[in-house]
Amino acid sequence: MVTNVTNFSRSGLYDWMAQRVSAVVLAAYFLFLLGYLVASPGLTFSDWHGLFSQNWMRIFSLLGIVALSVHAWVGMWTISTDYLTPMALGKAATTVRFLFQAVCGIAMFAFFVWGVQILWGI
Repeated sequence: MVTNVTNFSRSGLYDWMAQRVSAVVLAAYFLFLLGYLVASPGLTFSDWHGLFSQNWMRIFSLLGIVALSVHAWVGMWTISTDYLTPMALGKAATTVRFLFQAVCGIAMFAFFVWGVQILWGI
């Protein structure tokens, strides 16, 4: 049996909901950016900078980064618990799974902080 020590939300239903809600946020963000690019054929750097210097776009982008982090964590946790099992790896499965989840968590945290620094110019 898999323990939920590193699970993002501690429940399969909440994981499913987090994955679906984050997917909707990511889709909305992607479609907005795609629509903006299509609607602005002569887009310049100053136009792009102007869009991202507005607080509402920064907040929307921050929401997109949070959604990406949640979506990635639930996905990687699911992959690790489904495929890094004692049946597949033997006695080392728990250690390998923990290391995999730790590396994924550290990488996602680093990307999140990096994204915030880029958005807010910290």
